[in-house]
Amino acid sequence: MRSGYRIFIVAVLSLIVATGCVSQKEAMIKDGYPLAYAEGFDDGCHSGNKAGGSFFDEFKKDVARFSLESEYAQGWSDGFRQCESQQEATQRQMRVAIEQQKLVEQRKASERAEQYHLERQLLKGIDTSNFKYLESSNK
Repeated sequence: MRSGYRIFIVAVLSLIVATGCVSQKEAMIKDGYPLAYAEGFDDGCHSGNKAGGSFFDEFKKDVARFSLESEYAQGWSDGFRQCESQQEATQRQMRVAIEQQKLVEQRKASERAEQYHLERQLLKGIDTSNFKYLESSNK
């Protein structure tokens, strides 16, 4: 049950990270970054998220502007690297959580198999033919 919560938390965190770049442009402008840099960062962030494995973003780059405006180009490159790294980290965390869940399930299955094996070993040499009467009396 705890592992299910972990996966849910990782999914929510990845959604927060994905939506974090949406309002990033406004926050950067408010913090004094040039408009061209902030717009480049925003476009680069969407592209970086896509490159990092996000299904919710698309590659976004104004090629003409990238070639002509150094602030846009620098913002795009910075946004791409930062958001790609964040997205890859989120993807890694999700893979780790899934692997941990698989290990928990395997351990439980192994414990059940071991319990069954021990029960079978305990019953070896014991006449269980009278147990059938217990079964019919419970009905």
